[in-house]
Amino acid sequence: MLEAPPIRELHARRLGRISYRAAWDLQKQLVEQRKNGEIPDTVLLLEHEPVITLGRDTDPTSLLYNEATLAAVGVELVQSDRGGDATYHGPGQIVAYPILDLRPDWQDIPKFVRAIEQTMIDAVGGYGLQAERLAGSPGVWLPETATAPARKIGAIGARISRWITHHGLALNVNTHMDHFQLIVPCGIRDKGVTSLQAELEREVPIDEAMTRLAEHLARNFGRRLTWSDAGQEDERP
Repeated sequence: MLEAPPIRELHARRLGRISYRAAWDLQKQLVEQRKNGEIPDTVLLLEHEPVITLGRDTDPTSLLYNEATLAAVGVELVQSDRGGDATYHGPGQIVAYPILDLRPDWQDIPKFVRAIEQTMIDAVGGYGLQAERLAGSPGVWLPETATAPARKIGAIGARISRWITHHGLALNVNTHMDHFQLIVPCGIRDKGVTSLQAELEREVPIDEAMTRLAEHLARNFGRRLTWSDAGQEDERP
């Protein structure tokens, strides 16, 4: 009888608040280490300083203000190599960057994207909100109601090189929503943007939401979650 393969590890690291460029540089290092088998699958969990990033598919009209105007309000502008359109990152938003080797059983980009979406749907569901996918509109959404349009609560923008992933997802928790008015988020003009705080009418502990997100990510990819953080358990089932 064949033995089942061992469950692979997903190593989680909290970075606190960090600039987009610094996190991007770190991801590039980790991607090379993962390609060489020097580290296990890893996820970076963090908040960014205020920044607008432009993905490879950005429509030029998605950026509503020039770089000088953005700098005047304390928002950096970065051209990224991830997929997708323009998006905003800032304090109160959880960003997760999975550095995963998708070989041999996850070499399916739509399957990977669905698992990332499901991770955010599961995390939002833990707070009593029913999030969903929306055909033709990437990311994770709260459905339209009689008083509000469909609202985006989570964004996806990933890159895969030799089946190693980086970049990833952003979940609006206690995000400063006014900064989304600087862009057309992800190029979508006829829908809204929201956060857990806005929907629940209370601030959500960011560390709690980060932990839940990491746990859902590990489960959806069939990984065993471990942490490097001081004060965290060394291993979570």
